[in-house]
Amino acid sequence: METWDAICARRNVREYKPDPVSQDDLNRIAEAGWRAPSAKNRQPWDFVVVTDKAQLKELSTVWRGAGHIAKAPAAIALVVPVPPDERRLVTDNYDVGQATMAMMLAATDLGIGTGHSSVGEQDKARAILGVPDDYLVAFLLGVGYPADRPLKVIRKPNRRPFDEVVHQGRW
Repeated sequence: METWDAICARRNVREYKPDPVSQDDLNRIAEAGWRAPSAKNRQPWDFVVVTDKAQLKELSTVWRGAGHIAKAPAAIALVVPVPPDERRLVTDNYDVGQATMAMMLAATDLGIGTGHSSVGEQDKARAILGVPDDYLVAFLLGVGYPADRPLKVIRKPNRRPFDEVVHQGRW
């Protein structure tokens, strides 16, 4: 798939086929995150790839919007150090967002769907994943083949009108 097609085909997938995602594909998706840009090239992230069904089910309980993680063949947890200040929190969140989008696009390119989730219960998420206390489990990314329909370019996306979103020179 071409980059533009992957951008236009990517959608949040929260229902997955039971088919496993190969380790090669999971590594490629994680590598996309690893290659993402970051402020001062700090690369604050670590990624935990999870494929164990019991662990996925436990992870689905760390946020009210994480239920889809239990049904995914895999998930990737994005982990960052506890920030020393507000500035680092902002830059690390921005960086993790870039890594997330890179992983989502790489997955889409492979025909694999993704669905992101926040993490509310840090202590529980850390315990499930074995993450040290001085790190935050920032986000979860469910990974699997879409159950409903394959990923393809969305011709009429459900988005705010382009002309209302994009401003030229001034608001």
